[in-house]
Amino acid sequence: MFLSKSLLSLFCCLFFSLFAHGVTAESSGRPNILLVVADDLAFTDIGSFGGEINTPTLDALSEQGLRFSQFYSAPSCSPTRATLLTGVDYHLAGLGAMQHTQTPEQLGRPGYEGYLNQRVVTLPELLRDAGYHTFMAGKWHLGISESNSPAARGFEQSFALLQGGGGHFDTLGLTADSPALYRENGQLTSLPEDFYSSRFYSDKMIEYIRGRESKRPFFGYLSYTAPHWPLQAPDASIERYKDRYAAGYEPLRLQRVARAKELGIVPEHQSFAQPNYKRPWQSLSPQRRDVEARKMAVYAAMIDDMDLHLGRVLDALKQDGELDNTVIIFMSDNGAEGHDLDYALPQLKKYIATCCDNRLENLGRANSYFSYGHDWAQAGIALFRGFKAQPLEGGIRVPLIVSFPGWPLKGGIYQGLSSVEDIVPTLLALINLEHPAPSYQKRDVYPITGSSLLPLLDGEQSTLVTNRPLARELFGRAAIRVENWKAVKIPPPYGDDQWQLYAIDKDPGESQDLSTVEPETLKRLISFWQDYAASTGLILSNRPSRY
Repeated sequence: MFLSKSLLSLFCCLFFSLFAHGVTAESSGRPNILLVVADDLAFTDIGSFGGEINTPTLDALSEQGLRFSQFYSAPSCSPTRATLLTGVDYHLAGLGAMQHTQTPEQLGRPGYEGYLNQRVVTLPELLRDAGYHTFMAGKWHLGISESNSPAARGFEQSFALLQGGGGHFDTLGLTADSPALYRENGQLTSLPEDFYSSRFYSDKMIEYIRGRESKRPFFGYLSYTAPHWPLQAPDASIERYKDRYAAGYEPLRLQRVARAKELGIVPEHQSFAQPNYKRPWQSLSPQRRDVEARKMAVYAAMIDDMDLHLGRVLDALKQDGELDNTVIIFMSDNGAEGHDLDYALPQLKKYIATCCDNRLENLGRANSYFSYGHDWAQAGIALFRGFKAQPLEGGIRVPLIVSFPGWPLKGGIYQGLSSVEDIVPTLLALINLEHPAPSYQKRDVYPITGSSLLPLLDGEQSTLVTNRPLARELFGRAAIRVENWKAVKIPPPYGDDQWQLYAIDKDPGESQDLSTVEPETLKRLISFWQDYAASTGLILSNRPSRY
């Protein structure tokens, strides 16, 4: 459903009466901003999007604000984060390929640095210059060196995991090549003995907010690593879900589909994808079912804990009288992790066998290492097709919640198209701050490539204009959406490298290829894709990736 015009008008009046001031440091009317990102969270994982996992904090934010049901991330973590913090397409910002995944033809080329390059200006840089305190805690994944750290890109205080993931209790690395590395305020640092990722990052954010020298507004970037693999959680958290998933993934998916429709997250009439289970539950031995149920219990525990510790951050803001003046944005960086790691990343098999203990009774502890795999991820994407690292709906359609505590707009669902490119322009418009392109501090920078979401709030429109082409590419897998049409091209091993066409408004499950029925429409979308590729200097990988 769309927001009613009367509600929009009321909201608009309140919005501009509160925040249509200047952006000088002395202005007391500007809101704090808390940007929260989950890592590999699937579309239906949280309660307000159809899930059964206990997420009261996020559900309350949904009730207080607005959910977006067609919000697009990039296909994977660091590309999304590059665009999220700059408002610029990730192929321009330096993450056209993730670090260490560049192919020979991409290495050394602009946009494929594997870190956030100097041709973009970051949101924390702009907000810092405008008088905001800027804080970060959690996953960075936009550069390893000190010169590419959060401290070098606008954050006054930061505690950052540098790589794409790591152990949630210690520095267990994603691969045998390196342990997980951390920087605090730019300097390499170690972890405390009692480290647990979601708790520690939340503690750091509270520490930074409460320890700031002045009551100037703050921008907080709380970038959780939950529920990214390796899946790990405290025993007590896992125990809460001990018997929850004994029936398997097939009924769980059906429950989530039904609940998402009941909530209005997705319309009843749309055509959705049929699941493709690799190992049907009934084909598993009782012992294997126990292992699979435990994996999902650990995954659920991580999301539960993330929600719990986010709640502590919001409680601290409430205690300090800051919550009612804090705009809160929550999203996932990509869709469900649907890869079975030993297939997608076969080099991990030997590493896991030597580093870790994956016996049933040890799953979820600090010295275990696993993901929940393809079939549980089917429940996460529920209605869609595809997973993380693919530009299909299951890989790039993610939950977004924007909450304005104390404001009258509550519980709405926006069904129109929006994307991660839109976050920076929205926040800049929120405080009347112009983007400085084409230059910033004597260097050339790209303009933002998204659009502000604030027209939803001005009483003139009940939806955004959606005719802006929206393109995605990673590992040579390409997609472009124009209005309600989407073209997709997936090379082996996950596709046949041919363009397919979908009427995404009627078929978000991407189940009926219309490329032969609508050849002129497909031709038009391919033309848009070619324009996009040329404008970003996109270099398609010709090396197949199993991830």
